Amino acid sequence: MNNLSLELATEPLLFSWDSPRRRRAAFLAFLALSLFAHAVCFYIFQVVYPPTVTLLPPPARVALITPASEEGRTLLRWIDAEDPAVAFTTHRPPEARLRALPKVEHVPSYHAMEPTLKELPPFEIDSRAPDSQPPAAVPFVRQKSASTGGPIPTSVSFSNELDAFGPAILPALKFVASNGETPEAIRFRVAVSRLGEIRYCFPMNSSGDPELDEQARLYLTRCRFSRSTIYLLLFLAAVFLLWIVGEWNRRRRERRALQYRLRCVICAFEFEDRTDALLPRCPRCGSLNERFRMEPI
Repeated sequence: MNNLSLELATEPLLFSWDSPRRRRAAFLAFLALSLFAHAVCFYIFQVVYPPTVTLLPPPARVALITPASEEGRTLLRWIDAEDPAVAFTTHRPPEARLRALPKVEHVPSYHAMEPTLKELPPFEIDSRAPDSQPPAAVPFVRQKSASTGGPIPTSVSFSNELDAFGPAILPALKFVASNGETPEAIRFRVAVSRLGEIRYCFPMNSSGDPELDEQARLYLTRCRFSRSTIYLLLFLAAVFLLWIVGEWNRRRRERRALQYRLRCVICAFEFEDRTDALLPRCPRCGSLNERFRMEPI
């Protein structure tokens, strides 16, 4: 038993139960050294600001002109002699008070000159009846002269050079004159296109009414020739026939393009098969498809 206790006393313990004094002393030393180093750095690298210098504004100076000197007296005498306000200023007598108002009596204007009054006219009653036609200016009535002639019919004619275009197709006549005078016949020089349209219209004389001249010019620009109408119809018919032929060719090419084209019912893939097989096989998914005629959308 005694040997066992001695062996246990000599063996070191698993845990050290001594107080950590050395670590605490090292930490305090490190903290003190850090504070000292910071203080030395703050002292070495301190920022020195220059002292603030404030410049005060110069003091105001007031110069008084007094008669104590010869220059002052000379300047004051010159001001009194050259000041225009002194000559136009009303000077009160020295015995008058500063705030005393002058005693002025108001005199009305009618006291100096008495106005002349007008007398009223005598009041007389006129018992006569008022006149139904009092004297006045005679009205001047102009009598309108009745026009002896009736409305003049308007006619349009073309020269023989335009007979090659066929008879003219004339619109409805509707002219409005600006005055009551009888207009004169007016002639125009026109230029006709191949389609029978009047492109240019120049007046060679005047009818006496500018508004009628403009109406006649617009009327001629709306005229057409019948042969040009036939040419126009033939041209339109040819264009329509060409359109029909082109449309028929386009649809035929579409039918030929869609004759061997198939669409898979499984993957909706479109492919072309020119063989005679009843059930062609889709090249993408390998499923068999029946031949259906595809229609253009």
